[in-house]
Amino acid sequence: MTIANDMIGVIFDMDGTLTDSHDAHYASWKSTMDTHGIEYGPTDFIRDFGRRNPEIIGENWVRAGRDVPDDERSGTIADEKEAAFRAIISENFPEMIGARDMMSRLHDVGFRLAIGSSAPGENIELCNRELGIETCLKAIVCGCDVTRGKPEPDGFLLAAERLGCPPEHCIVVEDAAAGIEAAHRAGMPAIGILSTGHDAKELAAAERVIHELKELTPELLSGLVKEHQR
Repeated sequence: MTIANDMIGVIFDMDGTLTDSHDAHYASWKSTMDTHGIEYGPTDFIRDFGRRNPEIIGENWVRAGRDVPDDERSGTIADEKEAAFRAIISENFPEMIGARDMMSRLHDVGFRLAIGSSAPGENIELCNRELGIETCLKAIVCGCDVTRGKPEPDGFLLAAERLGCPPEHCIVVEDAAAGIEAAHRAGMPAIGILSTGHDAKELAAAERVIHELKELTPELLSGLVKEHQR
């Protein structure tokens, strides 16, 4: 059965998928952790990438043998980190090669496009504005919209609901194993994109792995949904 493009939802992660933000996130987490006396290195960052800030903060405080900050304090720490991150990317915005053109192309042929990210809404708004993709999007889900982050499926299921598409008509584009697992828990196929700080092994569970966003053709997306229906 052929499914029309306008009945297919494509849900994009932001960091590492539409923006090459690995280095900026590491630098901002590192400086924030240093400020609070928490040791933090590349291995910690790889473990935490793509997760929600309250989870990252709580688990790193536990590893350091410190009391977990209460919600208000955790929120303040997260705000410090995100302000540092936005300052970095505002200086030199790290667009993934081809992101703007790819989103415009898929929008023009009718796909319903969404962002499903663990990032705060302010970060997503900044990135969407810098990419110039606001008019391409039918739905946005940020980390504050759900109580359970990836690998739980909540964010992607909410994105599908806001798109008006059943989960089985949606495809997730992700760069991290937790995101791919979340897609599968939501009943959606996943396309993994290789990005800074990740390798092909992490994406092995994805239905497809791509190296560049220009590989996201209408034929690939519609074909993947059709395969998923079998």
